[in-house]
Amino acid sequence: MKTLIFNGSPHGDGDTMALVKKVVEGLRGEYRIVDAYGGGISPCIDCRYCKTHDGCAIDDGMQEVYEYIEACDNILIASPIYFSELTGRLLDVGSRLQRYFCARFFRQETPIPKPKRGAVILVGGGDGSAERAFSTARTLLHQMNCYDIHPLVLSHNTDRVPAHEDAEALRGAESVARFFNR
Repeated sequence: MKTLIFNGSPHGDGDTMALVKKVVEGLRGEYRIVDAYGGGISPCIDCRYCKTHDGCAIDDGMQEVYEYIEACDNILIASPIYFSELTGRLLDVGSRLQRYFCARFFRQETPIPKPKRGAVILVGGGDGSAERAFSTARTLLHQMNCYDIHPLVLSHNTDRVPAHEDAEALRGAESVARFFNR
């Protein structure tokens, strides 16, 4: 079993990663973490290459991520909430999923035939809603053929209670691992 994890946090040891580590502890099989801030992945530039061709014209770290997306069984999107949304760098990486949208919409192809399970972990200081970020994350998961999506795991008061002390969020992360292992 293979799991792909998109980490939208700029902090390698922050609240988001505390919950990702909890998921990873319970996972069977291999996993790969895509670091939105340090992964060397450029945003989509709307060159429209993928409108008529399979693939993406930008040759960077996303090429390996595409291969893993197509082969994996599970995809987790984990991010802090910035202004009620996923982080900007995670949205940059997500913009590169345009390749799959264009395959379906313009070329009438099925770019990822293998269905996957998906999950979303969000963390934040508690000054905004998680609903928009969760909606965006589900949209990204759908582009990668994830329609069996675990309920949102949220640690939403990390300015007062760090995620690694948030019992409900920790239970949610453990539940994601069990969901992916099914």
